[in-house]
Amino acid sequence: MNSPGPAKRERQLAEAIRLLLPRATLEAHQQVLAVAQQGHLRHLPAGIAVWQAATTVARHEYTDYDQLLADGYEPDAARYFVLEEINEQLEAWGCLRRIGNEE
Repeated sequence: MNSPGPAKRERQLAEAIRLLLPRATLEAHQQVLAVAQQGHLRHLPAGIAVWQAATTVARHEYTDYDQLLADGYEPDAARYFVLEEINEQLEAWGCLRRIGNEE
């Protein structure tokens, strides 16, 4: 199976962001797009790559997750403590999907 060319992939990702995060600012859209374009997400369908990128951006840019890690918390514990803030950011972006405790 061939992957789409870079321009087509970017269009697919941009459309997936518009659908998943309809109220995202231009800055947030660009942040999510940049993460979704990273190599480790390249093999995923656009919608899945954007979901993973959106939660990553919300976690790292809009919560104290990185500070909790710096303070010595394990990643799973840090994620637990910022879960509500991540979901609040997703809601602010107009996303109907949320992260549960198991994710």
